[in-house]
Amino acid sequence: MHVLDIAQNSVRAGASLITISFTIDDAHWLTIEINDDGCGMSPALLANVSDPFTTTRTTRKVGLGIPLLVDNAQRTGGKVSIVSKEKDGTSITATFNLKHIDCPPMGAMCDTLLSLVVMCPQSPAFVFTANAHGREASFDTRILQEVLQGVALNTPEVVAWMRASINDEFKPILEV
Repeated sequence: MHVLDIAQNSVRAGASLITISFTIDDAHWLTIEINDDGCGMSPALLANVSDPFTTTRTTRKVGLGIPLLVDNAQRTGGKVSIVSKEKDGTSITATFNLKHIDCPPMGAMCDTLLSLVVMCPQSPAFVFTANAHGREASFDTRILQEVLQGVALNTPEVVAWMRASINDEFKPILEV
């Protein structure tokens, strides 16, 4: 859910490109990086973004996404770093010890990645990568859009193909 929440923040920030990468090293540390080219955060917002009572939303007065991400990473001995510059985008890196008893399960990450594309079939573009266990996977919606020449990414046949493609490439790496 952290990946979905942070990516949705990137969409709301007007990003035209969101990259999400997963790396699992030999010591069972998971690093998740989410980068966007959206509007970025002011220094004041960046300084307080881990506070649950800091949010840019007007529909509610709390923002729990980043504070929960920070808490979950820290519970496993990991950490979260956020770099952001106004009008230049945001980069969030979170590390988790996958062997720690308090590490939340990754869940159905392939379904999460597919959901992001289906929810935003035109823009932003998404690039997903994963590296672990000597395997690599990548998925780039810009290439898919170029090949499909105007066919929407949320067309049922395209969604079925994307589901199979993402599952084939990412499941052996991420859902272990």
